[in-house]
Amino acid sequence: MQQVKKGDTVKVHYHGKLTNGTTFDSSAGREPLEFEVGSGMVIPGFDEGVTGMTIGDKKTIHIPADQAYGQKEEHMIMEFPRDRFPADMVPEVGMQLNMSNGSGQNFPVVITEVREAVVVLDANHPLAGEDLIFDLELVSINGGSSLIITP
Repeated sequence: MQQVKKGDTVKVHYHGKLTNGTTFDSSAGREPLEFEVGSGMVIPGFDEGVTGMTIGDKKTIHIPADQAYGQKEEHMIMEFPRDRFPADMVPEVGMQLNMSNGSGQNFPVVITEVREAVVVLDANHPLAGEDLIFDLELVSINGGSSLIITP
């Protein structure tokens, strides 16, 4: 049977959980996730987890934070002056916002603390610092494209 290898396009059903058992994402009730193995479309640990599987295989993989969304980085946590928020906006812990840097790039942040003069914003990925567990089922494998190089 064909085994998944780098360059293959695969379809996978998955159920993603934190180590405490909390579900953070699942393909249940949706189309399976389709991606090219080794292309950077998914986190590295997910790529490694499907490698070697055959169609119909089911398995559970444990992905350490370093192979998922990395560790939380302190420089991604910032204090923003409360008086710079729109007057009609009441900042609350857990609120998700989009900010813009000086180059015009937008990035998501989450409010983690509201103080009298500042609001603490976290621009880390919501799953940064978390080890992840995925239950996987390989649905299909399509071989990667073959490149022919001619002089």
